[in-house]
Amino acid sequence: MVAGYRENTGLLTSVPGPARIGRKAHRRRLKLAPGLPIAVLIVFAGLAIFAPLLTSYSPTTQNLGTVLIPPAWTAKGTTAHLLGTDSFGIDVFTRLLYGARVSMSIGLFSMLIAVVIGTLIGVAAGFLGGWVDSVLMRFTDVMLALPKLLVGLVIAIVIGPSYGNLILVLGFLTWPRIARLVRGDSLAIRQTEYVRYSMAIGVLKPLVCAKHVIPNILSTLLVATTLEVGSVILTEASLSFLGAGIPSPQPSWGTMIADGQGMMATGWWISLFPGLCIGAVVISCNTLGDWLRDKYDPRTKDT
Repeated sequence: MVAGYRENTGLLTSVPGPARIGRKAHRRRLKLAPGLPIAVLIVFAGLAIFAPLLTSYSPTTQNLGTVLIPPAWTAKGTTAHLLGTDSFGIDVFTRLLYGARVSMSIGLFSMLIAVVIGTLIGVAAGFLGGWVDSVLMRFTDVMLALPKLLVGLVIAIVIGPSYGNLILVLGFLTWPRIARLVRGDSLAIRQTEYVRYSMAIGVLKPLVCAKHVIPNILSTLLVATTLEVGSVILTEASLSFLGAGIPSPQPSWGTMIADGQGMMATGWWISLFPGLCIGAVVISCNTLGDWLRDKYDPRTKDT
């Protein structure tokens, strides 16, 4: 337990060595790290869920009498519109709330599709092996090699921009990374004694996967989902910004940034606030994912 000693007034005194200090720092990081990102995500989820209770304005109804009102703390601002209004007179705070509903729900539903497809393909490739593994992984490699944003842009334009289509497109583009991770875990689990024993006594392979493989990859899925959901939200915002995502006037954070891109001098708040929201959510998801990876990765635990 003692990693080093030092001489102090003629006596040998134990001091923490590098390994012990590293383990303490790791435990302290695991204990403290998730608090802030979880709090941020809970706040945004609450704002999205209770949006109708937090504002009395419509996120789509235009009002030409309240065009480009700046935020309330500026000289020409008003408390009636805390974050100002856009070029159509729509309250920016209201669009942020309803935009959170759209952007975050798209991220969650897209990840649900990606997790289902990625888990099925990854488990099949890792557990069955042989030609099944080769075929599935080569297809996965092809999908990983494609430029995600460009392919998403083309598909969204071809099938038409809508809420449901965007979920399908993003789910289809996200599963390969999950499949790769699941396949690696499935290969390791297939070599364990309890799986070999189950196969030896004649348990059907689908039952072995359902009972032994899938429960043991849940931590991997949790980490991968948390890390990828931020990327999905960012991709959705990019597609909406390019006009291939949520069609206007429906609010989404990417659409709001696109609406204000040409008015940074006169209406800087239109793009600034949704950009800050995207940054906060993506950074929180990535930070939480890194923490979960440290927590569940056996290579980061004490030896």
